[in-house]
Amino acid sequence: MHSLLTYSERVTGFLSGRFIQGVALLLCRVSLAGVFWRAGRSKIDDGTLLTISDSTRFLFEYEYSGVPLPTQLSLYLATYAEHALPILLVLGLATRFASLALLVMTMTIQLFVYPEAWWAVHSLWAALCLVLVSAGGGILSADECIRRRLVQVRRN
Repeated sequence: MHSLLTYSERVTGFLSGRFIQGVALLLCRVSLAGVFWRAGRSKIDDGTLLTISDSTRFLFEYEYSGVPLPTQLSLYLATYAEHALPILLVLGLATRFASLALLVMTMTIQLFVYPEAWWAVHSLWAALCLVLVSAGGGILSADECIRRRLVQVRRN
């Protein structure tokens, strides 16, 4: 019985350790980034880097008109944020900032655009955002590399 308990403690220790947490946070970052990257790319003319499509302009003017920002501002903010913030997430750079910004975007979509989508979609996005806001990018992130370097510089 003692060896079973020791084995269980070892497995639990490994599964709750920094490496597994880092892998889980990496998966959260990549999953959330993928959702918003695809949304951002759907707003762009095919074959261009960041040329906003006419259909996107139409959507922001008529379907997303409930957002309490000027149409042009919300159009550009959403489109550019859906490109820049996922890149930050994949790199694990400014993870908490990027996640918080995507949480604000998620809640804006929830409240002003698709209020019926909470349980189907937005609750999952919000959960991923909140995990990353609270935990950061983990050991497999640029944030962690920067943190380690700053600690090293302070020691010297």
